[in-house]
Amino acid sequence: MQEKTIAALATPPGVGGIAVIRLSGAKAIEIADTVFWGKTRLCDAPTHTVHYGFIKNKAGEKVDEVLATVMRAPRTFTREDVVEISTHGGIRVSQAVMQELLRAGAFPAEPGEFTKRAFLNGRIDLSQAEAVIDIINSRTELAGKNALSQAEGSLFREIEALRNQLVSLAASMQVSIDYPDEDLEDMSTDEMLQTVCRIHSAVEALLSTANSGRIISEGIRTAIVGRPNVGKSSLLNRLSRTDRAIVTDIAGTTRDVIEETVDLDGVLLRLADTAGIRETEDTVEKIGVERSLESMQNADLILVVLDATKPLSQEDFSLLNTTKGMTRILILNKTDSAPSSLSDWEGEPVFPISAKTGNGISALSAEIRTRFGLGEIAQSNGLILTNLRHTAALLRAKEALKRMISAFENGIPQDLATIDLNLAIDALGEISGASVSEDIVSAIFHQFCVGK
Repeated sequence: MQEKTIAALATPPGVGGIAVIRLSGAKAIEIADTVFWGKTRLCDAPTHTVHYGFIKNKAGEKVDEVLATVMRAPRTFTREDVVEISTHGGIRVSQAVMQELLRAGAFPAEPGEFTKRAFLNGRIDLSQAEAVIDIINSRTELAGKNALSQAEGSLFREIEALRNQLVSLAASMQVSIDYPDEDLEDMSTDEMLQTVCRIHSAVEALLSTANSGRIISEGIRTAIVGRPNVGKSSLLNRLSRTDRAIVTDIAGTTRDVIEETVDLDGVLLRLADTAGIRETEDTVEKIGVERSLESMQNADLILVVLDATKPLSQEDFSLLNTTKGMTRILILNKTDSAPSSLSDWEGEPVFPISAKTGNGISALSAEIRTRFGLGEIAQSNGLILTNLRHTAALLRAKEALKRMISAFENGIPQDLATIDLNLAIDALGEISGASVSEDIVSAIFHQFCVGK
């Protein structure tokens, strides 16, 4: 339990219907009661009850009409006494109420301090705390679903199950090391090897979801490429439902990479509209072409746009050959002005669309979902890694377990193998927070906004 009682605005600052100010700590109810005036004293209120009243200042004047929700420890998010005061929305009102709470003895909360207290008081583990950030930052239904699953402890349970098996293995190995002449082994060397192999496979299975997790949380890096004037900028505008990019009939209008993040039927695309790829003597356009080629190399997906109103040019053929072997979708644009004359390219399907009217966009979206298996991910209830810190920790655990397997297979003494065993245990503990430095904990919670 922390000594200070903290307070912060839990809703975004600005004009709105209501603002919610949260207090947490041993004196949360006492401090709130000092500035609250209503029929019921908050100090006498039962837990998880809501009370109507007013916030008054030092002079006894009413500051605002409020609802105060009293929640007593340990059945709260922080496992401390918590009071949430709902005021009228507006910067002036919420600041005035905050000032009275600080005057009564509360301290301003630091970023993420409420969630940090939930972690320190054993309410949640570190992976659940990080999932709270993911819920807040999620931009698609799939990202939100996965973050909520982790906030409910799905990753924690999986990691702790593996870590507990390693801890049990460490105990068995220590008995064997300490009493080599006694018949005290509850696991044979073969059984130990099988256990390590099984856990190594489970860690690998988790790591295999990391790329899907990155796509869910960060989106699909998508480069829109093609020769000048095929409608790349029009496609960006259509997908983003904005006039983000300038569209003209003049070839070479786009000189730089224009980026936009869009939710396309539940698929998060990080779109990059690139300069038309062609030979040019224009210095600025040449730089744009170079950046277009760089975007292609860094993309998860390349949308190669062709023009239905014109025959394929040498630039089209060159781009088709350059992107061959990459993850790409071939698109035939401007089909509203000309019939679709190209159904495939060397056996690869070409998707007819009209960036102007929107025809074919739904089919394009469905193809993207299929290419990245997003439909299967959405239907499964499996655990998906979305956090780079978790992935890095699992990679360290995997390498340590791999060295252990080699040690067992090559007859290396068990006392040497326990070094890697402890490294694996610590790596898994970093995910849940069981073995993580205070600096890392502080860095994680400072990613939160104040009030969360």
